Amino acid sequence: MARTTSNMLPLGTKAPEFFLNDRTSETAWFSFADLKGEKGTLVLFICNHCPFVHHVIDEVIMIANDYRVQGLAVIAISSNDVINYPQDAPKLMTEYAFENNFEFPYLYDETQDVAKAYHAACTPDFYLFDNQDVLVYRGQLDDSRPGNGIPLSGNDLRGAIDSVLYNRSLNKEQKPSIGCGIKWK
Repeated sequence: MARTTSNMLPLGTKAPEFFLNDRTSETAWFSFADLKGEKGTLVLFICNHCPFVHHVIDEVIMIANDYRVQGLAVIAISSNDVINYPQDAPKLMTEYAFENNFEFPYLYDETQDVAKAYHAACTPDFYLFDNQDVLVYRGQLDDSRPGNGIPLSGNDLRGAIDSVLYNRSLNKEQKPSIGCGIKWK
């Protein structure tokens, strides 16, 4: 299993805009502005087949469910090349979203332009923006990885979200996420 780390987009970056198809509805298209949260927005790059995503998806869904009532929006995006990686095709994205009970959009970045704008490198890759759409956290969910024996907690990401929601100072030490590399065309 290849390990790719986040590129760590500079803090303070404004959220790159996009207009992408939501695979949880198949016919809807959304921009960042359409989906952003009142108090903050978590953008994550995932895909259907990555073992790192499979490892964290339950915790990601719990985070989305725990924080959406507090004004945090969650947006998942898949940017993988579906020609060479057909298991990430839009139809299968729809199935994956329903199988995992996504209550947030799962968008398809066919051109990979959005992944490039966010400097996304791996799946999962997490980007937390405040209510002014400014990047305040990018990095890992926590120290758990497939096979390392560390239980999932979501501590790093949850701490950052709490800081945004409750106007606390953020931890300046932000570790990059590690996962499968995005499958570029």
